[in-house]
Amino acid sequence: MLKFNYQLLQLLFLLLTFSFPVALSNHKAIESLLHRLDSKRALPSVQEAAAKGVLKRLLPTHLSSFEFNIVSKDVCGGDSCFMINNHNKSSQNGPEIIIRGTTGVEIVSGLHWYLKYWCGAHVSWDKTGGVQTTSIPKPGSLPLLKDEGVKIRRPVPWNYYQNVVTSSYSFVWWDWERWEKEVDWMALQGINLPLAFTGQEAIWQKVFKDFNISSEDLNGFFGGPAFLAWARMGNLHGWGGPLSQNWLDQQLVLQKQIISRMLELGMTPVLPSFSGNVPAALTKIYPSAKITRLGDWNTVDADPRWCCTYLLDPSDPLFVEIGEAFIRKQIKEYGDVTDIYNCDTFNENSPPTSDPDYISTLGAAVYQGISKGDKDAVWLMQGWLFYSDSSFWKPPQMKALLQSVPSGKMIVLDLFADVKPIWKTSFQFYGTPYIWCMLHNFGGNIEMYGVLDSIGSGPIDARVSANSTMVGVGMCMEGIEHNPIVYELMSEMAFRDEKVKINKWLESYSHRRYGKAVHQIDAAWEILYHTIYNCTDGIADHNHDYIAVLPDWDPSTNIESAGMPQVHLWYPPEDVIKALQLFLAGGKNLTGSLTYRYDLVDLTRQVLSKFANQVYIKAVTSFQEKNIDDLHLNSHKFLQLIKDIDLLLASDDNFLLGTWLESAKKLAVNPSELKQYEWNARTQVTMWFDTNETTQSKLHDYANKFWSGILQNYYLPRATTYFSHLSESLRQNKKFKLIEWRKQWIPMSNKWQEGNELYPVKAKGDALTISQALYEKYFS
Repeated sequence: MLKFNYQLLQLLFLLLTFSFPVALSNHKAIESLLHRLDSKRALPSVQEAAAKGVLKRLLPTHLSSFEFNIVSKDVCGGDSCFMINNHNKSSQNGPEIIIRGTTGVEIVSGLHWYLKYWCGAHVSWDKTGGVQTTSIPKPGSLPLLKDEGVKIRRPVPWNYYQNVVTSSYSFVWWDWERWEKEVDWMALQGINLPLAFTGQEAIWQKVFKDFNISSEDLNGFFGGPAFLAWARMGNLHGWGGPLSQNWLDQQLVLQKQIISRMLELGMTPVLPSFSGNVPAALTKIYPSAKITRLGDWNTVDADPRWCCTYLLDPSDPLFVEIGEAFIRKQIKEYGDVTDIYNCDTFNENSPPTSDPDYISTLGAAVYQGISKGDKDAVWLMQGWLFYSDSSFWKPPQMKALLQSVPSGKMIVLDLFADVKPIWKTSFQFYGTPYIWCMLHNFGGNIEMYGVLDSIGSGPIDARVSANSTMVGVGMCMEGIEHNPIVYELMSEMAFRDEKVKINKWLESYSHRRYGKAVHQIDAAWEILYHTIYNCTDGIADHNHDYIAVLPDWDPSTNIESAGMPQVHLWYPPEDVIKALQLFLAGGKNLTGSLTYRYDLVDLTRQVLSKFANQVYIKAVTSFQEKNIDDLHLNSHKFLQLIKDIDLLLASDDNFLLGTWLESAKKLAVNPSELKQYEWNARTQVTMWFDTNETTQSKLHDYANKFWSGILQNYYLPRATTYFSHLSESLRQNKKFKLIEWRKQWIPMSNKWQEGNELYPVKAKGDALTISQALYEKYFS
């Protein structure tokens, strides 16, 4: 025992001597970075005007009720903060509240904080019900604060936003009108470190032209609009393309508008950098360059038109040359707007060897490619690889990569910290500064899900842990516009230095979201907190409900031995049915509330979809038991559920396929683009990637959506043909012919993907009436 204690003491000594100098040097480097970024910010008057612009768009009736001022960080002990005070009114119609902040983002965050906690207002995405501002008193009657006012300081410098694939799953078809709303939303949530990835293909076109690569050479390199994220990461090339010059030019103009507004509000945009992904033409122009063709990524036949991209080895001098050129070209286009650049060279692409020395050399070369273009550059990297490819990235490999750059010149996103935090098992990323992130969503799926307890406490635990290297919080969902409760709580963690008492916070949230207290709704949310929003099984939630992801399998054998695809269910469904009953009971008090309508439709969808999973299992069990009557009964019920959910979703503007398709078509400037963009939009949310005659895409339904239109016209015919084949095999007493079903279904899918039939963009029907009828039909 004495020997053990002595060894433990030695280990602790080693850890302390390792951690403190690294943590200290990184702290100084981060301080230096923050000072540099502060020096790049827009003038105070510009930021104040931008904050006023947010107020004008959010609450134009109260434009004169608030005064905004930028203040020095010295007022907050060197940190970022906002302060809310009563205004010393000198006139009847003058400002009532003064909000001061260290940047425009801080001011707008302070405005949001005041509207939430003094006026009972609520802000969410338009597609999740929008804003609730009816509870805000008229100008001249705003609630006053106590004499000392309120000061809220950021406990960590950054609030990061986006995943590298959000640009494809959510932002792809946006114009400036929609982007302006998003940047407003970011500022209200306190986001000060957003990715700015739009339009980078136009920059790459200019860079590669300097390396003698023509625009035609890039036709097979860039992916189509809906698949750009994976072309950028080197997972695929050409799929859904080529990109027209119209698209390239249009997106570059849009990027400049986005960056300009981010800067006006005091945000620091994170720009892309070179990860080694190169066009095939480069192999001919530079035959001696160390260029490797990567292996297959989720294709069915390794079709070279989109499979197996080319990676320029970071150790090749050409890597640094191209990396530098790309950074400099961005600076030329946008100005000196940031020092933080994202690069994910090894995202789902492992290095050729696990030798730590080699990995260290690679990391150093990647950083050199960035820093040659910007001497003050900091490499921001998604830490997803440490989770998704943990068998490769063991401690020696992880440490080699993280310490391959100068101290403080890398920031890691602990991407899945809400469920699988890496910081706990990596000596705080071996001294590398990191951002505690919530991943939450995959593929932009629509699913009520969350881990509220983890969100409300995890960032605090990480920040106060011994030798913490945490420098921010972040939201890294693959798709947005769902689960508004999760994103509101996560955003608040950027300003909270103590754990959140969820029960108390939840009651406040409910009252703010609907503009009033309704006891049935409060009781429903209490149930939802302990069920849907209390997932503790550690499983990454990806919606695999059988309506949206119909199992592509042969159920002829026993369910257990056949390995039937499993759906994720982490709560007792009967509890959530009770929550729905309460939600319906409270509905008469919330007539006209768009936030209530959205939540009611979403909750009813969730309940019915999980119920449909049980019906599907009964249907395939009936097939296995060769009970054709029960198969017909249950398959008919499953198909009817698809129709009923489609009818429900059609009653809310935010669950319509037509909106997605029309936003894609709106960006087209000619018939060719119109056809291409619609195919991209339809394909991403259904089959996703390539197929052949007998094999569905390996990524089919990855980005599935519960939208009216897609259920009725895609999921319903798919399930209908599948059950028809099951019935036919029982009638003929023959084995189920899975391949024959695929041969029928895949051409049907291809035809739908290539279609151009119109879908509604306006809701029809009364959501409360429809939801009540469906509850009574299935659960009374």
